[in-house]
Amino acid sequence: MKLTSLEQVQSRVGSLPAPRDLKVIDHIDEHARRWLSYTRFGFIGFGNAGYIDLSAAGGSEGFVSVLDAKHLQIPLSALDSGSIVESGLSFGALFIVSGMDETLRVNGKVANVADGLLSLEVEECYLHCAKAFRRSNFWAPRSLKQSSHEVSEFIQQAQFLALASINSSGQADVSPKGDPKSFLIQEEEGVIYLADRPGNRRIDSFRNIIEQPEVSIIAIVPGCSDILALRGSAELRTDEALLQRFKVQGKEPMLVTKINPSSIQISPSAALATSALWPPQIAPKDLIPSEIFKSHIQQSNARSIQAKIARAAVSLPGAMKKGLEIDYKKNMY
Repeated sequence: MKLTSLEQVQSRVGSLPAPRDLKVIDHIDEHARRWLSYTRFGFIGFGNAGYIDLSAAGGSEGFVSVLDAKHLQIPLSALDSGSIVESGLSFGALFIVSGMDETLRVNGKVANVADGLLSLEVEECYLHCAKAFRRSNFWAPRSLKQSSHEVSEFIQQAQFLALASINSSGQADVSPKGDPKSFLIQEEEGVIYLADRPGNRRIDSFRNIIEQPEVSIIAIVPGCSDILALRGSAELRTDEALLQRFKVQGKEPMLVTKINPSSIQISPSAALATSALWPPQIAPKDLIPSEIFKSHIQQSNARSIQAKIARAAVSLPGAMKKGLEIDYKKNMY
């Protein structure tokens, strides 16, 4: 069955336990600034209504500069695909810190591209949960340094990917997905399938796919410096045969994304090589995910009764940390 409405999607993945945007802030706060100071690698999607493309980006720690609370700056040379960037495009970014399982997601507009520098205007900023990284065992890579450049083999080995999508209003989003090898991506007769596991239930990418189906994906094999880049048209499926194929630990995914590729290729990633993610560093002690989630929720502008209750709940000592631990333990699949 193909899902064609948000109501159908929400009935499959469940509703948010709090107002949808409660953990989303509209600026770079002290926590996000500190996160970016440690960042070595990320995925950044660029597009407008009906078009989205995705690039890996990497460098030494702090290659993403914070100009002020609303603006970031990145050298164009840090992107594998700097040619896809233009002023005025929307962007969605996923920033990774070595040794951390959570990721920082930042969305907004390209403010300027000049003198070899990319300036980004921030509209959304929030921390993403650790499930994709933990499912992929991201920081315990295999010894593979380069791929065989066979698409079918790379697909079988891939354990992590970023999916870029965009809605009909031109707002971009980049979502992480992780799974054991052979369960992240499957291919059949040229069609690509991805499973969706329990996550933060914001369903941004699903909303976008329903509004306009074009997506862009970069898949990686942790420890390998090559990437698989894919673009194509997506739809959301709940066919039982598909769900069965992606069963892990006895649990089926909630839905499967089906993609008809318009392009697919494997290539070396200068961004991955430069970032030197593996072996991972020890996670920075001043990045505490539960405290970041808590702070962002407390900064939220949401004024509903549900938002006030949620802010009061996370203010209890240890509540956010305990809630995350329970979620990661019980809702991985």
